[in-house]
Amino acid sequence: MTSPAEPLKPHAGRRLPRALAASEAPEHFNFASDVFDAWAARQPEALALWCVAVPSGAEHKLTFRELAALSRRAAGFFAGLGVQPGDHVLVMLPRVPAWWIATLGLIRLGAVPVPATLLLTPREVAYRLEAGQIRAVVTNAQGVPKIEGFAGPRCVVGEGPEHWPEFEAGLASSPEHPGFRTRADAPGMLFFTSATTGDPKMVLHTQASYGLAHQATNALWLDCRPGEVHWNISDPGWAKAAWSSLFGPWHGGACVFALDTPGRFDPGLTLDVLERFPIATWCAPPTALRLMVRHELRHRRFGALRHCVTAGEPLNPEVFRLWKEATGLALHEAYGQTETIVLAGNFAPLGHTIRPGSIGRPTPGLDLRLLDESLRETPPGVEGEIALRLAPERPLGLFHGYWNHPAETARQFHDGFYLTGDRAIRDPEGYLWFVGRKDDVIKSSGYRIGPFEIESALLEHTAVLDVAVVGKPDEVRGQIVKAFVILRAGHAASPELERELHQHCRNTIAPFKCPREIEFVEELPKTTSGKTRRVALRARENGR
Repeated sequence: MTSPAEPLKPHAGRRLPRALAASEAPEHFNFASDVFDAWAARQPEALALWCVAVPSGAEHKLTFRELAALSRRAAGFFAGLGVQPGDHVLVMLPRVPAWWIATLGLIRLGAVPVPATLLLTPREVAYRLEAGQIRAVVTNAQGVPKIEGFAGPRCVVGEGPEHWPEFEAGLASSPEHPGFRTRADAPGMLFFTSATTGDPKMVLHTQASYGLAHQATNALWLDCRPGEVHWNISDPGWAKAAWSSLFGPWHGGACVFALDTPGRFDPGLTLDVLERFPIATWCAPPTALRLMVRHELRHRRFGALRHCVTAGEPLNPEVFRLWKEATGLALHEAYGQTETIVLAGNFAPLGHTIRPGSIGRPTPGLDLRLLDESLRETPPGVEGEIALRLAPERPLGLFHGYWNHPAETARQFHDGFYLTGDRAIRDPEGYLWFVGRKDDVIKSSGYRIGPFEIESALLEHTAVLDVAVVGKPDEVRGQIVKAFVILRAGHAASPELERELHQHCRNTIAPFKCPREIEFVEELPKTTSGKTRRVALRARENGR
């Protein structure tokens, strides 16, 4: 064992102006020892983690000093179970302190956390165990039945089978382990994508490509600061939690807030929490915001809230407007992927003027371009695929590759670019306007139509709660635009309402974009991370 690397100095009160190049990373880096421990030394008694359980209301608070010590005990516990540097460890837990303690402990040890949501089925978990070559598992009683047959080391948080080691007891009895001096380019975290268009892929990040590179995500977008409380509502099983519940806010020395709730997302409860707790910065996906703005917001008072951000799906301009009118706060949208840090955004620290519906401008330090099918840059106003240029230097905040899938990795890297698979339009001032995933673009009568603009138009209607738009096969036009609509309470499906929605679209967007069919549904297919699975709707239409 070697001693941890020299701690990096926390960037208190100072914002990183750009993303880093890979060559700027140190030879050795470990987020737990180089960043978290540095904050623990600087502000040991400041709150680092604040977890609240629903419906009990029980609260668990940990300071930087306490959490640093617990993560060292976690490293010692995992080492005692036989976990070694480089081992893949599935962490399948809800928003409880153990998720952060275990994840920090594994990072400190040089092992590779593999986050997973408890919403996964046993079949999906089995796929991850095998495909990810998982060596150990951390879960709770809800996850125990989903890993039957797993033969490696495993432990349970809370109550579990008698023969399973208990995580809490292991922390209490294990010595503190300082961790290893990991190389910056060593494996750091492995994520399974949310699979909006196919099977989940395994995204491998190095110790630095997330742990260090997300310094820019915080400095440019999240804007978390020492002494403040930050809340990200994402499930810890997804990369968004690493962005906004782990690396980002702790680069800023802020306290991470978490709400452990059973069941589905509750917009009313979320608003109650924003009123009750001193949350200064807040991150929520558009999926949640679309539900929240339909609640009565005018009488809500969020006394501590100063900065709101959103990502994961495009933010509809109507949602932006309703939130801003009710709260006085803008929603700062950003764009990125599991494979990357923040690639573009409406960056408040840089004084960006927000254009509702735009995902913002490229991250300083990243050469982001829009390319046509021949990998030539498109002019302003012309749609292209979002691509990250790798020359003259590869950016630090880009994944290492799709683990164990070199062919899949090769498909995304061409002629010095990483191709995201997402399409957008750049306006003359450099703002990017998201069109959709490459597979989601509708080709009708020679037009290329992105679903987002149509969905945004429909969401402006007072009867619409949620919507998804796809292309339906058509012998004459190739495809026609079809909308699947969920209605708000108090509205019923009828031919009259369908005609009203058609007319609303004709008054809002170009005629060739308007839906030719509207189907009223009770729910939309979603990934476990809450994104709409248009691929499932397309498959349904193709099979009819």
